[in-house]
Amino acid sequence: MFELPHDGSRRLFGPNPWHAGVGVVLETALDLVPSRALIAQWRTNVERMRQQLDWPTGALVARTHAGGASLFMAAPIDRLLCATEVNEWAWGAACARPVGMAPGHPAIWDEVTALHTLQAMAHSEANRGLTALVEAAHHHQLPLLWGEGSLRLGSGHGGRDWSESLLPAVAEVPWAELSAIPTALVTGSNGKTTSVRLVAAMLRDAGRHVGFSCTDGLFVEGEQLDAGDYSGPLGTRTVLRRGDIDAAVLETARGGILRRGLAVDHVDAAIVTNISVDHFGEYGVHNLADLAYAKLAVARALRPDGLLVLNADDAVLCQAATTLAAPLGWFAMEALGLDFLREQARDRPSCVLHDDHLWLHPHGLSQAGLDLGAVADMPLSMKGLARYNIANLMGAALLGFALGLAPAALAATLAQFGSNNADNRGRLERWDRNGVRIWLDFAHNPEGLAGLLDIAAADHGGGRLALTLGHAGNRRNEDITALAHTAAQYGPDKIVLKEIRGYERGRADGEIANLMRSQLVADGVADNTIAYIADEVEAARHLLDWAKPGDTVVLLIHAMAAKSAVQALLDAPT
Repeated sequence: MFELPHDGSRRLFGPNPWHAGVGVVLETALDLVPSRALIAQWRTNVERMRQQLDWPTGALVARTHAGGASLFMAAPIDRLLCATEVNEWAWGAACARPVGMAPGHPAIWDEVTALHTLQAMAHSEANRGLTALVEAAHHHQLPLLWGEGSLRLGSGHGGRDWSESLLPAVAEVPWAELSAIPTALVTGSNGKTTSVRLVAAMLRDAGRHVGFSCTDGLFVEGEQLDAGDYSGPLGTRTVLRRGDIDAAVLETARGGILRRGLAVDHVDAAIVTNISVDHFGEYGVHNLADLAYAKLAVARALRPDGLLVLNADDAVLCQAATTLAAPLGWFAMEALGLDFLREQARDRPSCVLHDDHLWLHPHGLSQAGLDLGAVADMPLSMKGLARYNIANLMGAALLGFALGLAPAALAATLAQFGSNNADNRGRLERWDRNGVRIWLDFAHNPEGLAGLLDIAAADHGGGRLALTLGHAGNRRNEDITALAHTAAQYGPDKIVLKEIRGYERGRADGEIANLMRSQLVADGVADNTIAYIADEVEAARHLLDWAKPGDTVVLLIHAMAAKSAVQALLDAPT
């Protein structure tokens, strides 16, 4: 049995961390050190095979990381399957590792035979009509959405669809009738869904017909069309294909960026909310710098006159931004972030916290700003207690400004969004039931949980503190225990460990709970205060039955069905 020299190979249908165009990427095998010599030979092999296949030259990017290297190869959009085989062959031939190849794959040990195989694959996959439309769409500066059996040119009410099997000739497309709607991408480690909903509310309040996608589903005009995690390329394409919208806000998660690239390459604005520990160990992401590199792929989709909004309080983003060519805007509320803006971004659009008000500086701190209102009067800030939501308010305001909204319109939405749980379901929801203060949130990493528990502690009624705690299975053990360690720092009187159904990712029931229990006990939480109830809804019921007047209960609920059930339970009359 021979080991493959790579660990995964993927097609990328749009802008991605390695390049602004389409292509393919592979991850090198963990047991292979991607030396300079091997990478140089991979490049030589790709270039030679491209020439023999009569493919255009294009970007070749090798990014080394703690787990090996990601090897990107730009390729024609109509031959991406063949391109994965070219990339795998080029790396395999460079490594000279004997591999037992399945029939139909290019032979690593025989380049002539490999070429015949790849020529046949390229010929069967080629679609010259598609490549001509892609080039024409770029010429007309229009988004092109490709997938699910259809092609769309333009977006929202300015777009038109064709079946994949009945593509038009370039001359048959009514280019003058097509257009792109204002579109924003939202990514980061925390606050993505909140930011999407807030910017969508700003647009809707300004009279726009808005579609948005997020981890909770697909929405048009505030009405949910479908539930589920739509923070990837499918969510983007589905929203932008809607003919009844004239603006779009699209959550863009790390996984979709790394697995398939961005689904759209013409957007007006984008934001990276922050970078914190999450999802390490997958697709070449092993530290905060790797994660920033992945998420900043949104910069590659910006129009030349667009704006990339970044968090100046995040040192990782400030450092990563030095390599970006995109037009930048910044928000900040902490001293270091404000100093960064004064010293390095005085002339860039900014939104800052000053004297407990939010100030929008369209032309940077070097010129006078516009007062968007007192933070304490903005419901999402929880009277100023929710520091991370103040960051979300600033980032969303700058993103809304980049989409063409007037400052007065921004201020009006900031003054009312979050006054009702329905504005931002599943994120910092609050109930008071029979003297018990109840919080429901999505907090899924240490930074998010600390922010939530800081608010709960500041708003504490003097009674006991209890919470549910769990994690998705596709995290490293140290990420799982880090969440438990964060919870332990707040001295909880009761913790119920639970599963997240649908997110076990290969872990057995109780495995994550046992990791968390061990960490909690090591941090001083009494073992007899820790319970395990696998079902999220039953775990929540247990704490609600346990609580007495004056207590605070924090419910971390993640699975969609469980969240809906718990919300219905808490919304019901007592």
